[in-house]
Amino acid sequence: MLSFFYKVYQFFVVLPLGLLLTGVTSILIILFSMFGFATFAARTFGSFWAWAMVRMLLLPVHVEGLERVDRRQSYVFVANHQGAFDIFGIYGFLPHEFKWMMKKSLGGIPLVGYACRKAGFIFVDKSSRHAIVKTMRDAKQALTGGASLCVFPEGARTFTGHMGVFRRGAFQLADTLQLPVVPITIDGSFEILPRMKGFNFVNYHPLRIIVHQPIVPTCKGADNVKRCMEESYAAIMSALPERHQGFVENPDQ
Repeated sequence: MLSFFYKVYQFFVVLPLGLLLTGVTSILIILFSMFGFATFAARTFGSFWAWAMVRMLLLPVHVEGLERVDRRQSYVFVANHQGAFDIFGIYGFLPHEFKWMMKKSLGGIPLVGYACRKAGFIFVDKSSRHAIVKTMRDAKQALTGGASLCVFPEGARTFTGHMGVFRRGAFQLADTLQLPVVPITIDGSFEILPRMKGFNFVNYHPLRIIVHQPIVPTCKGADNVKRCMEESYAAIMSALPERHQGFVENPDQ
C-alpha cells in the first residue's frame, strides 16, 4: 500500500515539480553563463537541483568521508556507476566545485544539454581518434583552470549492481597534471532505479556515498596511472555491500 501511494506521489508531485525545477535550473545556468558566471551557476543552481530532486523523493542519504578532501584542492573524483541517481547523489551532496565528464549523448537532451555545455562540462566523444584527443584536451584545460573533475571511469551504468572495468582516461589526466585521485563509492542507486527499468518510478531506498582517502601521485607515467586505477577500484569495491561485491562484465562497456 505504501508503495502505491509513493508512486502516486511521484507522478502527481515529483514529476511536475522535477520538470519545472530542471527547466528553471537549466535556464538560470545558461543566463548566468552569458555574463561569465558559469562556474558559480553550475555549482549553485546545479547542486541545489540535484539535492532538491533527492529530497522531493524523500530518499535518505548518508555521506561519509567529506573530511578527507580539501575544498581548496583540485581532484579527479572517480566513482562507480550504479544508476541514474549517482548524478543526483554526488552533485547534490558532495560540497566541492567540479565539472562533470559525461557521455556525448547527454548533450542532446533539450535545454539540459545546452546548459551543461555552457557550464563547461566535458562531453566524451569516442567517434574518432581526433575526437578522443579533443575530449582529453578539454578535460585537461578544465583541470588546469583550478577546477576538479568528476568521472565515472566505467563509462556505463551497471546492469547488475556490480562494478565493471575502469577506463584509463581519468587516471591519465590525473597523472599528467599530478593531481590526487579521490575514489567515491555509491551504494543504493542501483536499488533506487535500476538501469533495466529506464524512465520509471523510483524505489524508496537509502543512498550511501563514501568519499575515500585521496590517492596522491608518487611518480609520473604508466606506473602511477596503473597504481591509481587499481587502488581506486579496490577502495570503491571495499565499501560496496556483499551482494554487489566482485567484478561482473558489463557488455555496454
